[in-house]
Amino acid sequence: MASLLEPAPGRLAFALRLSLICALSTYLVERYQTPEPALTAYLVFFLNKPDRGTSLILHAAMVILITILIAGILCTAQVVIDYPFWRLGSMAALSCGLLFLASASRLRPIAATIALIVAYALDLVGSAPAGEVVVRGLLYAWLMVALPAGASLMVNALLAPSPLRCARQAIAGRLELIARSVASPGPKVAAEREAALREGNQALLKWLKLARFERSGDPMELPRLREASGSSFALLTLTERLAPDVTGRDAPVSAELVRLLREAAAAIHRGDCPETLRLPLDAAALAAMTPETRDALNRLASILAAFGMAPPAPPPTQPARKGFFLPDAFTNPDHRHYAFKTTAAAFFCYVTYMLLDWPGIHTCFITCYIVSLGTTGETVEKLGLRLLGCLAGAALGTAAMLWLIPELTSIEALLALVFAGALLAGWIAAGSERIAYAGYQLAFAFFLCVLQGAAPAFDLTIARDRVIGILFGNLVAYLMFTRVWPVSIGQRIDTLLLGLLRQLAAVALVRGDRARQGRAAEVWATLATLEQHLDLSRLEPRSIRPPEAALRPRERLLDIIRPLAGNLLFLSDRHGRELIHAGRQLERMAEQFDARVVSPLRVNAGLPSASAGSETSRKCAGDSPFGAGNDRPLAELEHIIGLLQPITSGDARVTA
Repeated sequence: MASLLEPAPGRLAFALRLSLICALSTYLVERYQTPEPALTAYLVFFLNKPDRGTSLILHAAMVILITILIAGILCTAQVVIDYPFWRLGSMAALSCGLLFLASASRLRPIAATIALIVAYALDLVGSAPAGEVVVRGLLYAWLMVALPAGASLMVNALLAPSPLRCARQAIAGRLELIARSVASPGPKVAAEREAALREGNQALLKWLKLARFERSGDPMELPRLREASGSSFALLTLTERLAPDVTGRDAPVSAELVRLLREAAAAIHRGDCPETLRLPLDAAALAAMTPETRDALNRLASILAAFGMAPPAPPPTQPARKGFFLPDAFTNPDHRHYAFKTTAAAFFCYVTYMLLDWPGIHTCFITCYIVSLGTTGETVEKLGLRLLGCLAGAALGTAAMLWLIPELTSIEALLALVFAGALLAGWIAAGSERIAYAGYQLAFAFFLCVLQGAAPAFDLTIARDRVIGILFGNLVAYLMFTRVWPVSIGQRIDTLLLGLLRQLAAVALVRGDRARQGRAAEVWATLATLEQHLDLSRLEPRSIRPPEAALRPRERLLDIIRPLAGNLLFLSDRHGRELIHAGRQLERMAEQFDARVVSPLRVNAGLPSASAGSETSRKCAGDSPFGAGNDRPLAELEHIIGLLQPITSGDARVTA
């Protein structure tokens, strides 16, 4: 757990920006006396990302959407305000519709937050005594989004790094990590390298796309950075193979490689992406090396030689248009079930605190929208993080109410308190997904305690009720998502495994080393997702959890596939015949696996042992083009594919 809180590039800067925006939003709320200051400050965490481009898009999209929705709510309120039954019905209908969009459309990142605001706004309408107050209340609901969005817009425009800068930092960080792996390999560096591989190339390519949209930087630099991203990922993937050969057998080459990588990282930080990196290799020294070391150094040199060399511009093609809805939006019942379950949980909480006449726990209604996720495994994992964050935030908020708030004498002091609490929550939220949600919930509970209204408050009853509301909302959401139409994350595992086999086949069959590097990054991203799904599946209730006998073989399958991805990337176009053979074998395996796969996992899809895989390889040796075995990468590739072969053949059952 301590490693998850360690500093990372950009983490402190992002946490500081979140803190500053929370403080500015609090100032605006206190200055204009708008309701729900805690929720206003909390929305800051949903409106901001580490880079400027994504944040600005979120700000604009959220304000435009909430404006349209408030206009719709205003029209709806005029009809239902005097009829409690219809008012509740309209709240439920709008909630279900927006949550369906959160699950089945491209509005997924923000639709759940909009559903929360719309339902809460209609709830406020119900307590309004007159039409003018209704309009004022809806305008306040609009301000709950507009104020933090405006503060975020100003801070991000001035202080947030551009997408281009984020891309440069990511590529340079990879090169520095590779240099450390060669210069001083060890368990800590290996763990950092594994984490970098799990991140894949998606975020980096998204930043480059946003940079092109922003028209920031030199237009000629973007293609070079795109190629450098693929080359740096290939070097990162191959470091595990290259480092022992280079560091253990040829120290001068190792020192030259470290120097090249660090110089390239410094150049990219300055905004100058090198097109090629020349690694001098002495022919006489290469002749004295083993074939494995010679192959490793030659492959390394070939990647460095074309490090940032942009290929010729491809002919213009019409990009495939992505629809607003996901392909299975209206055929997969899970989208409808998600919308109904979240709405039902929220309205159960709403009816409960209304019947108990306990409005202080209204945070349970809000919490249901915040904690709802698509599968039971994700919900259970985030539940633990949220409970931990809630208790920590409540403890900090209560301590602040007891010892700090009574001493506050100015708005500046209150803003300093908000800044400090948001900084701690932001540091956690800026970390990996394994702990980010704890930071979100810590901020929510802390703000609910210290921002109780238009002035500093010391009422411990309010803080107690709001924390009880959070805990009650978490409990209701947990019961709803584990008892009503539970969706096991195990249902996705075999589908991802099938996609992974097809991705591996694509890596082998695609022509061109650069194209193969891009496909390899997709493989590593899928591997990381699969590992996460396998971990989350064990958190689910026993009634829906895949049996351990089905999970263990799939974990061993990933252990077999992981080195296969590196071997396919290690080989170059000169091994074209062997790669085509491997790709076709993988395609056949994918077809066989597709014919046998079942979801959710219910059976023991047993995997063969290494010896069984080797026997399969020997059976296929007669028609294998992999050679006599003196080429280590080809021999390893043959062995690994031999291990995979029985998984999709009759030697190992995958279905009942």
